Amino acid sequence: MKEITVYGKTVEEAVEAGLRQLGVGRQRVTVEVLEQPAKGLFGLIGSRDAKVRLVLIPDPVEEARKLLEGVLAAMNLKADILQSEDEDGNVVFRLTGGDMGMVIGRRGQTLDALQYLLNVVANRHSKEHVRVLLDAENFRERRKETLERLADRLAARVAKSRREILLEPMTPQERRIIHTHLSSHPKVKTFSKGDEPNRRVVIAPK
Repeated sequence: MKEITVYGKTVEEAVEAGLRQLGVGRQRVTVEVLEQPAKGLFGLIGSRDAKVRLVLIPDPVEEARKLLEGVLAAMNLKADILQSEDEDGNVVFRLTGGDMGMVIGRRGQTLDALQYLLNVVANRHSKEHVRVLLDAENFRERRKETLERLADRLAARVAKSRREILLEPMTPQERRIIHTHLSSHPKVKTFSKGDEPNRRVVIAPK
């Protein structure tokens, strides 16, 4: 944790000097007053400046990005990290580069696990909940399209046979895609059954 000690004619002046030195705003530091300013004899002899300690509060997004960079380095992967914010205010990291299959893993399991760790780290350094989303080579969108096509195909089968179908275990995010996509289907309904990590979507006739 970075901290600095600075001086000024007043406490506020010392704090402002520290903020300039750190290059951050007031909300990014905690301030401890070590010594109050004091006027000396005749206002000159023995006068003392204010002395404060500024401790930099870690930025949750920066900490998550550091972790991501560290994991990629440990995997010997070179990837570009594009950072953005979606319409819901979530932080999004998009990875591009060679051999992203190692980051994605089987059906995105490695990607989901890494995204979970990023959220743990980010929220450890934030008073308000921060949601971090991680994607690699647009895997999330491609997986969403695959699941929606699967949902359409199975829904048609259920509507014709009038018999429910139990899908394979999925993550909560993937189950949500199926539920949302078929929510307005006129002939089928969906629900989940089972316990994590083996919870499954059921597509049943209405």
